[in-house]
Amino acid sequence: MCIETKYIYLKSHPLLSELEEVKLMEISTLMKVHTAYRSETLSYGDGDYSKIYFVVKGKIKIAEANEMGEELIKDILTEGDFFGDLSLRGNPPINEYAEALTANIVVCCFKVTDFRRILQHNPMMALNYANNVSGKLRKLEDRHADLVFRDAKARLIRFIKNWARMDGNRVGDKIVLNNYLTHSDIAGFISTSRQSVNVLLNELRDSGMLFYNRKKIELNNPHVWN
Repeated sequence: MCIETKYIYLKSHPLLSELEEVKLMEISTLMKVHTAYRSETLSYGDGDYSKIYFVVKGKIKIAEANEMGEELIKDILTEGDFFGDLSLRGNPPINEYAEALTANIVVCCFKVTDFRRILQHNPMMALNYANNVSGKLRKLEDRHADLVFRDAKARLIRFIKNWARMDGNRVGDKIVLNNYLTHSDIAGFISTSRQSVNVLLNELRDSGMLFYNRKKIELNNPHVWN
């Protein structure tokens, strides 16, 4: 892929967009671009070959599986986010993986050794990176608090609210979400069963709070979902 195209991808990412053009062009030579298909797993690598990814297009889930094969979804990422060996130490989480949720995912990928050098030479970018990683840790803390203090229905409602803020489109007096998540995905995120998610979504639909099918979710009362 030509340097100019790589530059455009980097310029579109919030963490990198403030860098000067000359620096972005230099960084582009260290980066690879990967287009992923739906359900493709993206490898983090390890040691000197561990990677950090920047999401340019599409939706990606970050998940972990236990010994029983049960999946816990840690995060759902969209354009402008990043994932991989966030510690930049060549030691990514052993059981964590990233999976494409939509078709035609585009990610920019750096080796961690290269990305560390980029941060060393760009202090403001390093500060922004640290702030973003700190934000991810706060989200995990909030998830833990939800598991302790909220029941499954409250967790589902909170999940849908956050999803709407991140990726919802306002259409008239409704908020519309493209439904790229399965009931199993949602269950893995809020730590309940797929059957429970199905029952709870039906309850919310019957109460008039939302409408859903395989393609979209419509939130009928924006005041409730904001």
